Amino acid sequence: MAKVLIIGAGGVGQVVTHKCAQLPEVFSEIVLASRTESKCKAIAEQIQKTQQRTIETAQVDADNVPELVELINQVKPFMVINVALPYQDLTIMDACLETGVHYLDTANYEPLDTAKFEYKWQWAYQEKFEKAGLMALLGSGFDPGATNMFTAYAAKHYFDEIHTLDIIDVNGGDHGYPFATNFNPEINIREVTAECRHWEDGGFVTTPAMSLNQSFTCPDGVGEYNIYRMYHEELESLTKHYPTLQKAQFWMSFGDSYLKHLEVLGNVGMTGIEPINFNGTEIVPIQFLKELLPDPSTLGPRTKGKTCIGCVVQGIKDGKEKSVYVYQIKDHQDCYGEVQSQAISYTTGVPAMIGAKMMVEGTWLKPGVWNMEQLDPDPFMDDMNRYGLPWKVMEDPAFKLI
Repeated sequence: MAKVLIIGAGGVGQVVTHKCAQLPEVFSEIVLASRTESKCKAIAEQIQKTQQRTIETAQVDADNVPELVELINQVKPFMVINVALPYQDLTIMDACLETGVHYLDTANYEPLDTAKFEYKWQWAYQEKFEKAGLMALLGSGFDPGATNMFTAYAAKHYFDEIHTLDIIDVNGGDHGYPFATNFNPEINIREVTAECRHWEDGGFVTTPAMSLNQSFTCPDGVGEYNIYRMYHEELESLTKHYPTLQKAQFWMSFGDSYLKHLEVLGNVGMTGIEPINFNGTEIVPIQFLKELLPDPSTLGPRTKGKTCIGCVVQGIKDGKEKSVYVYQIKDHQDCYGEVQSQAISYTTGVPAMIGAKMMVEGTWLKPGVWNMEQLDPDPFMDDMNRYGLPWKVMEDPAFKLI
């Protein structure tokens, strides 16, 4: 039906490419591009072996708009699926505008030299995309992405007004390393060490990173975990598009080993993003650290356990208080068996494919820049069930959150 250009050949790019390749009736041609084409070729070989389907590969520097424009003009895709680094969102959006193709990403723009991620830079493209007759879909991963859809689905089907939102991301998996990250180490550590912000009484409240935690028991036997409050980008868009929200928080689980290693690395300055002089060479500590840690795309074979990601939504229905928990559980080894990747990449990559499918099929296609919750959640939620991320709804759950 449509040709797509996927930019980014990390763990998520691998999953997106596999999942798009599974739907030739939707994604009739696929081109996978990255700064390092050998990574693209390795993924193409996987797909040839497992699906007997051939995809094209290319090399591109996603920081370079002219290079991107040249590649897009050569490929002539219906849309670009951006699963490169968040630093590269704006250059890829610029290239899409210049070449007249639609755009999708899984994470919002983040400046390379500032540990701050927010939507203002991408929302500023609204008029440009609208005038060009092009769509830009932001944050079509899991969180953001599926969590936005869970919230929208709950708001549509279970409430007249939603008042509180708690997004809870638990990775119950174990990769066996004392310290490693399940996605790009630099992005992960910047995210975790950033100041926490949560929404309360009409504005964001700032607190120190990781300063509030509580115990949470996941359903279906996944287990009990300590979850820590932190800032995540979907809070910014969800509180904008659901103005009845009185309080909104994001929580993520971390193991003791991860936290201890992170504290030590922070104490010696290894999580810093400012350049320093090291033996006469200028380095950025966090980028240097990235080179020392295991590549997240290699964690699939050794990661055991399950993820449990969902939204607890409370509000009013027919004048009465109500709450629901919409959640999804995924086994790491099931993901590896299907697409040779762990569940963190899988749960991000599948929603990226589904978001692209919504656009290719015209279900969501409309000019402008859009966050997920601004669109009808029902077809997306149906496809989550269909393509590997089955979800459940628990009405009036017994657990209480801070």
